[in-house]
Amino acid sequence: MHTTAKPHRWVIDEPDIPFEFTVLYEDERIIVIDKPHFLPTTPRGMWYRSTALIRLRERYDEPQITPAHRLDRDTAGVVVFVRDPLARGRYQMLFQEHRTTKTYECVAPARPITRPRFGTIERLDAPRVFPLRRRSRIVKDRGILQAYEEPGLVNAETVIELGVDGGCLGDRFEDNRSGNGRSANSRSADDRSGVCHTGGRLEHDRFAVDRANDWPMGDRSLVTACPMRAYTLRPRTGKTHQLRVHMNSLGLPIKGDPMYPTIIDRAYDDFLNPLQLVARTLEFTDPYTGENRRFVSQAPLDV
Repeated sequence: MHTTAKPHRWVIDEPDIPFEFTVLYEDERIIVIDKPHFLPTTPRGMWYRSTALIRLRERYDEPQITPAHRLDRDTAGVVVFVRDPLARGRYQMLFQEHRTTKTYECVAPARPITRPRFGTIERLDAPRVFPLRRRSRIVKDRGILQAYEEPGLVNAETVIELGVDGGCLGDRFEDNRSGNGRSANSRSADDRSGVCHTGGRLEHDRFAVDRANDWPMGDRSLVTACPMRAYTLRPRTGKTHQLRVHMNSLGLPIKGDPMYPTIIDRAYDDFLNPLQLVARTLEFTDPYTGENRRFVSQAPLDV
């Protein structure tokens, strides 16, 4: 059954967003773009023509183009659109059933992580802090800008690793953790396993690397010597604002985030401080050809 695209409302005197996407790939079924920061994926609020969807429809004169998934306006990176209405369901199901592999990169503070209020932290290469697995329950209420964590069944999971940025603070304190004066037998069972369970109260002690003597030679001046570094994020689920919430819960809010930890009221045409978060790679098996697809964003990050 052939379906037609749902018409969108018109917006009067819409502000222009002076950034354009790059087409990474196209065939008879899909178009894959590299979306810049600030450009919405689909019409919302004051944005209509200054969105990736409408610009694509106008460029190709194909009003049936629809997104297979979405990316926040603040986030740059790879986005897939479907141009064949008959193929729409199969590509959208790839994302709904988590049959894609996504890798994000971000810039955040280079400092010890804090114990989150809810959920768990699992160190995947204990006793090193990174890489770690962050699991929690994230809720986004309609009409409320921020998502938040609460007790309950886990619905969000992210693996967080140190990124490659020239050997910043994270590499230095990670490589020097053997000199902290504690033996494996002196740690608690949870400490040895690398799993940290957090309860319903905020615990202000630093997790793992910020305990006594965990910094190399006790030199905490390194925090100011290299205030920011790159991180690689591998989401296993796709909750709204998941990566931003998980990084903020560790005391590592992403650079340029206007939402976390606090909402910053910015002018609609303020493009000076983009969120330093990029959907860097996207991989999946094409549901029609069986080919392995891999797309890489070239959006820059300011480390």
